[in-house]
Amino acid sequence: MADNPAIRKIEINPITRIEGHGKITVNLDEKGEVQSAQFHVTQFRGFEVFTKGRDFREMPVITPRICGICPVSHHLASAKACDMILGVEVTPTAHKLRELMHMGQFVQSHALSFFHLSSPDLLFGFDADPAIRNVAGLVAKFPELAVKGVMLRKFGQELIKTLGGKKVHPWHSIPGGVNRSLKVEERDAFLAQVPAMKETVREALSLIKRYLAEHGEEAKKFATMKTAFLGLVNGGFLELFDGDIRLKGPRGRVIAEFPDWEYLDHIAEHVEPYSYLKFPYYIPLGFPNGSYRVGPLGRVNACDDIDTPEASAELSAFRSLTPDGIVHYTMYTHYARLIEAMYALERMEELLQDPDITGSDLRITSNDLQPEGIGVIEAPRGTLIHHYWVDEKGAMTQANLIVATGHNNYAMNRGVEMVARDYIKGGEVTEGIMNRMEHVIRCYDPCLSCSTHAVGKMPLALELMASDGSLLKKILR
Repeated sequence: MADNPAIRKIEINPITRIEGHGKITVNLDEKGEVQSAQFHVTQFRGFEVFTKGRDFREMPVITPRICGICPVSHHLASAKACDMILGVEVTPTAHKLRELMHMGQFVQSHALSFFHLSSPDLLFGFDADPAIRNVAGLVAKFPELAVKGVMLRKFGQELIKTLGGKKVHPWHSIPGGVNRSLKVEERDAFLAQVPAMKETVREALSLIKRYLAEHGEEAKKFATMKTAFLGLVNGGFLELFDGDIRLKGPRGRVIAEFPDWEYLDHIAEHVEPYSYLKFPYYIPLGFPNGSYRVGPLGRVNACDDIDTPEASAELSAFRSLTPDGIVHYTMYTHYARLIEAMYALERMEELLQDPDITGSDLRITSNDLQPEGIGVIEAPRGTLIHHYWVDEKGAMTQANLIVATGHNNYAMNRGVEMVARDYIKGGEVTEGIMNRMEHVIRCYDPCLSCSTHAVGKMPLALELMASDGSLLKKILR
C-alpha cells in the first residue's frame, strides 16, 4: 500500500464460509472513497513439486489430498491423465462408475455450497446479526430446510463412500479403470432415494428464484460483469465428465472449442504479486481481456442445452431472463448451481438404470507408456486440468495443475472491487458491507486449498518494517 497516511486500509481476514484461507483488502483515499480492492489467497501448496519422482500410478491417491472438499474431482481428473499415459480407453462399466461417483460429488458439493455456505445470507439478509447469519441460525429458524440440505449432501457423500470406501479421499479410480463394481442392492438403494433428492432441489430452486425476483435490480447489479464463459460440452450439451473445452464470448458467440488435451495452446496463466493464486486467460486475447468465468454460471452459459428433461426446462427459464440468453448476473450463480444439482441427479438416475453400471469388466492395463497424460473434468467449481509428464519407467518428471478456482480469480477480484465501490461511501464501512464483499467470493464457491500450485517462479515480496510500523525496505522477486 502507498505510504500516504491519509489512505485507510480495511482488511477482511479471514473470509468466512468458504473452503481454505483468503482475505480481502480495501484501500480508501483521503475522502473515504474506494481506491482499490483485492482478493488474496494466502495459502500455498506445491503438489507439482513433491510428486516428482513418484510412480504416476500413485497420483490418483496422492492428488485427492490437495483438499478435503474436492478429493473426488482430483481423483477422477488424475485417473483420466493416467489412462492417457497407459494409452488405454476404459471399459464402459468403468467409465460409467467414474461418472456416477462424479455425480455424487456434484450433488454433495452443490448442496454444501447452497444450503450451508450461501443460504444464511439469502434467508437472513446481508445485514443480519452474524450471530444468527450462519448454519446454526439456519437450523434454528428453518429446521426443515436445513435437514433437507444435510440429507441431500449426505446422499451424495454416501454414493462416494459406497464406491470409494470413504466419503473423503476415496480410492476407486485407478489407471485404466476402477477397482470396485456396484452391487445390485446398492444400485437399487440409491435409485429409491433419487425422487426425494430431486424434490429437495426443486424446493431450493423455488427459494432462489423467489429471492432473485424479490431483490430485483439489486441482485442483477451485485458484482455483475460481462465476461466470456468456459466449460466442457459434448455435442453442444452440458458435460461434466468427458468433453471438449468451449469458450463462449459475452454475447454468446463461440470463440473457441477444442479437445481438452490441447489446453496449453489456448490457456496461459498470469501472476500478480498480491496472491498465490494465478490468473488463467485465453492466450489470443491476452490478460486481462482473455479472462473468463467457469463453474455453474460458466457452464450453463457455455453450453447450448442440457440433455436431461428437468434441468433443460430450468435452463430455458434461466435463459429467458435476458434478451440474448446469456446471464452475466453473478448472484444468479446460485440459480445455475441448483440447475446443475438437478442435472446431476437426473444423470445419476440414468447411470443407475444402465445395465453396464453393475458390470464386472472394470480395468484395462498396458505396459506401453506414453510420455505424458492429460485429464480434464468439470469440478463443481469449474474446469479442472491435470497434466503429467513421466519418464520411460513411469516416474513423474513434471506436473501441471490448473484448478477450477483459479479460472475465476480475475472475476472474484473485479467483483469484490465493484461491490466495495457500490456500497462504501465516505469511509463508512459496516459489517453488512463487508459481508457483501465476502458473498462475492461465496458466489464462486472457491476451494482455496486446491487453487495454488507451483509451476514457474511464484512472486515473492519481502518487507522490512521498523518498530513503529513504517516500511524501511521492500524487495520484489
